[in-house]
Amino acid sequence: MPVVFCFSEVGLHTSCGGKINMKQQEAGSYWGEIIKALGLVFGDIGTSPIYTLTVIVTLTKPSQESIYGVISLIVWTLVILVMVEYAWLAMSLGRNGEGGTIVLREILVRMIKPGRTLAFVTFLSYVGICLLIGDGVITPAISILSAVEGIELIPGMEHTPENILILIAAIIAIGLFIFQNRGTDMVARAFGPLMVLWFLALTLSGAFSIVEHPFVLKSLSPWYAARFLYDNGLAGFFVLSEVILCATGGEALYADMGHLGRKPIVRAWKFVFAALVINYLGQGAYIITHPEAKNILFGMVRSEAVILYIPFLILTIIATVIASQALISGVFSIVYQGITTRILPLLKVDYTSTHLKSQIYISSINWALLVAVIMIMLLFRKSENLAAAYGLAVTGTMTITGIMLTMIYARTTKKWKVPIALLVTLADLAFLIANLNKFPHGGYWSLILASIPFITIIIWTKGQRALYRALRPLDFETFEISYSQIFAKGKNIPGTGLFFVKEWTVIPPYLVHCIIRSNIIYERNVLISIARTDESYGVATELKNGLSIGLDAIEIRAGYKEILDIEGLLKANGITEKVIFYGIEDIETSNIFWKLFSTIKRNTPNFVQFNKLPAAKLQGVVTRVEM
Repeated sequence: MPVVFCFSEVGLHTSCGGKINMKQQEAGSYWGEIIKALGLVFGDIGTSPIYTLTVIVTLTKPSQESIYGVISLIVWTLVILVMVEYAWLAMSLGRNGEGGTIVLREILVRMIKPGRTLAFVTFLSYVGICLLIGDGVITPAISILSAVEGIELIPGMEHTPENILILIAAIIAIGLFIFQNRGTDMVARAFGPLMVLWFLALTLSGAFSIVEHPFVLKSLSPWYAARFLYDNGLAGFFVLSEVILCATGGEALYADMGHLGRKPIVRAWKFVFAALVINYLGQGAYIITHPEAKNILFGMVRSEAVILYIPFLILTIIATVIASQALISGVFSIVYQGITTRILPLLKVDYTSTHLKSQIYISSINWALLVAVIMIMLLFRKSENLAAAYGLAVTGTMTITGIMLTMIYARTTKKWKVPIALLVTLADLAFLIANLNKFPHGGYWSLILASIPFITIIIWTKGQRALYRALRPLDFETFEISYSQIFAKGKNIPGTGLFFVKEWTVIPPYLVHCIIRSNIIYERNVLISIARTDESYGVATELKNGLSIGLDAIEIRAGYKEILDIEGLLKANGITEKVIFYGIEDIETSNIFWKLFSTIKRNTPNFVQFNKLPAAKLQGVVTRVEM
């Protein structure tokens, strides 16, 4: 009879004597969670006021009516694409409190039968993941560069050479990426209060500017947005490609839901939304009264209080670093999910926190991102130029989310949400089509950056399937006949031998070579398999004793975000291994596609290196495979 051990996280609750004011505790927790959310989730969307209107006014004549229309478009973009699509529709869907493209795919997989629809959903999820990874390059570049450009408004530094600004931005980016291996566990505590200060600065600066031209409040009406699009025709439609900049980072509400839960993020969003709207209204008022202004946010703050400009500039740079940090950590998490769900090759992963599972560091991804960020800075040189490459990835991700939301709600009891999800998807699609205008002006870089992980996913997933077929594994019943005959001879090695397999019912060629051909057989032989589940966290082990004399199997089932302590799980099940065997494939092929797969496989850590098993006990067995 199988023995099953389940491990789950539990919260520890302590009690102490004395009177405790429960209301104060609840209030402290309420505001504490909101502050954490401000620091961890809203950095990207919170820094969009730095560049959004600055970029838009370079495309459209800043007349009073046009500014009212643009501000109205920004406000209602935040309402439709962030508040409705993510804060309401998407965040009401989750698995164990987790969100993101992979979660939407896992929800849909359970609703759809195998076939073309499932293949379509899988394709959409791959594209969504890759677009987010590409976004991880462009966001730090545009955020840091746009903040550094504020130096030009410091008296005496108006003519700072462009190369110096790029150098400062590059140094900030290098510093940010160098410290990634230390993790954000310690720094995260400071993120929240700093972002509170940032949103407070946005609110106050916007409010002071609104006082100078209170009529700008009229732009809260969607009528002005509709009027702007009607009056400007096709040109007005293409302005949407820059308006979308205000909503970049909106997808983080759902993607980061697993860190804090739905309620704190939704509560924090109310404050963020108010701060953003007030600031955009203030910027609109400033443009109307200062139509010659170029760098809108910095110009507005400088006109209000020159003495506070440099502190505000420093705060802006800090906010952009926080925004970039959140996205970099998000890319690490996406790649880790890709690794554990076997759609991406294994990479060396370091865990930077002893108690936060989300705090991970992937050195190869970190340095690749840094090189790409600096390359993008050098290529585009100005944030307004970089805005031409920004938007395709975001609108692509949002459109994919909208399609998946519509498909999910169409298969649930909440079918009344389908028309709303469909309207949101159409809005996403309109923004995506508008952003296609950016393609020849640098927008193609979004697709180039996203294509690298996408091609890797396609090669890796197809290669793994083809390799498994080429290995021609043996069924357990056939293997067991030969195994029992060899074991019965009594010439067995003392101790326990551990053999990694995909599943214990299927015997890989390396194991046949070890036991059947080479007679490497121990007193106790254990087949170990690790399966990733659709859940995000949770670990369960199942020990199967007596598959044959001296032969057992243990299956570890873990969530796709779970970080495994394999040695600890083995000891908990009474297994103390003497040696660990695993298979290595030497691929022989003339096919260019499989050669690429072989190159990726050779240059990435193998399974046992990824899971950090003791090197002294490891024995790799090479199998030549023709593909």
